[in-house]
Amino acid sequence: MARQLDLFVPGVVFLDVIFTGLRELPGPGTEVRASGMGSCPGGVANLAVAASRLGLRTGLGTALSTDAYGEFCHQVLSRQEGIDLSASRRLDDWHSPVTVSLAYDRDRSMITHGHPLPTDDDGLVNGLPATRAAAVSLGGSSTGWVSRAGRDGTLIFADVGWDETDQWNVDALAVLPDCHAFLPNAVEAMRYTRTGTPGAALDKLAGLVPIVVVTDGGAGALAVDAATGEVATVPGVPVEALDPTGAGDVFTAGFIAGTLGGWPLADRLAFANLVAALSVQHFGGSLSAPGWGDIADWWQATLRAAERRHPESSEGQLARRFAFLPEVIPPGRRSAVHRATATIAQLSDAHADR
Repeated sequence: MARQLDLFVPGVVFLDVIFTGLRELPGPGTEVRASGMGSCPGGVANLAVAASRLGLRTGLGTALSTDAYGEFCHQVLSRQEGIDLSASRRLDDWHSPVTVSLAYDRDRSMITHGHPLPTDDDGLVNGLPATRAAAVSLGGSSTGWVSRAGRDGTLIFADVGWDETDQWNVDALAVLPDCHAFLPNAVEAMRYTRTGTPGAALDKLAGLVPIVVVTDGGAGALAVDAATGEVATVPGVPVEALDPTGAGDVFTAGFIAGTLGGWPLADRLAFANLVAALSVQHFGGSLSAPGWGDIADWWQATLRAAERRHPESSEGQLARRFAFLPEVIPPGRRSAVHRATATIAQLSDAHADR
């Protein structure tokens, strides 16, 4: 790695196969047809790709098989998305984990097959590189490296997965004092805190980590920053959802980008909501994440709509809420990004235009 990363993401990369346009989920002994299908790297790749598309120098620490699925993921991540894989390794005797996602009725069901990621004792594949920020998922893998990274000045952004045991043991959150931010969704936050509303969960979590963000799907997100005293609640961005796969990771990438950029808390929340909303309009997990070109296109369309409507219309309110975008959209923005491919395709030698 020639220079310090902005974000390092360790964990497992899955091959995601996403089916969309389902009228219903299949029952026992039945078959249903899907009008759409996409294939792309998944798992921690969702966050890594979303961050890279927002201009963050992003590294990924994982193991990728040398089988066809692993080769496809490696090419997409390194050649198309420009993600640094020097902290990852290739394995000949391990097959790629695979997830099939069925997007239906604005939600999704998943089937996953895979074996544990072969890693060293602290949960990383080839160690933690020099990085401004890192992401960790609590409860699913080793977190021994988190405290060391925090002491070295790395900002740790934590999320947490679904507890299949339904115990929601707070011991899973023991590493939070070493983290900079915690971003659970509303259900996870309420289960761990034994509270009945996202706001109550936020209040209980606020003392455990400097920044707490509770996401609530289409309803938006709420957050508190203990260091600055900022408190923010931001509504969601209304869009027609096609596939929610990976939207939470896209939200996290947007929030990290805003944090590293030094933005106010409310702007970080609004931006994270926006990029997550734009992602659900396309199928394909990691490759549904928007780039700056998509964001700039949305902003221009929103401005045009606001000019035609009353200032207090929904379009007018969006234009005011996102008035900060012209200051953060990079000059000479790149064009709209590539989306998921329908099949496991062979990529060309040229870097894809993003």
